[in-house]
Amino acid sequence: MYTLNEALPIFVGDRLPEKGWDDGMYCIETNAVTAFRTNETQGFLSCFAFTLVDKGWMTIRYNGRELTFYPNDLYTYSPGLPVTVIATSDDFHGYCLMADEHVTIEAPSIRDLVHLAYLPIVQLHEPKQTLAADAAQHLIVKMREIISYLHSDHIYKGEVLRMLYSIFLLDLQNAQNSAIVHRQTPQRVEEIFIGFIRLLPTHFAEHHDIPFYADQLHISPVYLSRVVRQVAGRTVIDYINQMLLMEATFLLQTSKLSITQIADHLHFADTPSFSKFFLRMKGMTPREYRKG
Repeated sequence: MYTLNEALPIFVGDRLPEKGWDDGMYCIETNAVTAFRTNETQGFLSCFAFTLVDKGWMTIRYNGRELTFYPNDLYTYSPGLPVTVIATSDDFHGYCLMADEHVTIEAPSIRDLVHLAYLPIVQLHEPKQTLAADAAQHLIVKMREIISYLHSDHIYKGEVLRMLYSIFLLDLQNAQNSAIVHRQTPQRVEEIFIGFIRLLPTHFAEHHDIPFYADQLHISPVYLSRVVRQVAGRTVIDYINQMLLMEATFLLQTSKLSITQIADHLHFADTPSFSKFFLRMKGMTPREYRKG
């Protein structure tokens, strides 16, 4: 999948921000043009992102449904989410803060990034939250400040960005907890689902089986399956297959690996098994997809 650093030129063209720490965190203003450009990578993007709308509207297709975001709405993107931008108003404008999935940062608030990104899905079954107007404006001020430092030559830029990012995530958690007044999902169920989501990016290529993830979480495969379906309306296998398909299509598009090598990389039993999987998921063979 694309890292954030690889995807940014696609999003913003020559309007690249200055480097963040480790090139793993960026914040940009987004508009209708930028929103549609994300469709080129979101199926292959190894990144968490928070987009806060402050003008106009944007409609996405998520999990077979259409969701429209208006001012003060927060859209959270996490790796593996099947999301497509399908329409925006001409005046659509927002702010998007992104963090590379593979960046390791010590601050506890940043280690909780996965929890923050998946909270709307766990509690609301969709990647959308409507924030109070004052909370949304407060977050926008923080995002503008991050953008300012990204483009600065401050000699302590990395340290400042770390602190601002931690503050943003803490403020976001506060705003999310205020937006979700009544907890819809028991905390234990929430923790199990997010634990599964944490494991998936690291292990999906090698482990395609439910028992592995259940064992890592010290629960039964049946209970893990029940939790994932309760929270997301999807199965564990749906999530694993989505990640496998994302990585397969990414490698077919961007690498020179043979189809057999891709099948081996993704730990399919053999090339025919991989081809059968890809045909079932994508409606064409890997060879047809690569030629197309």
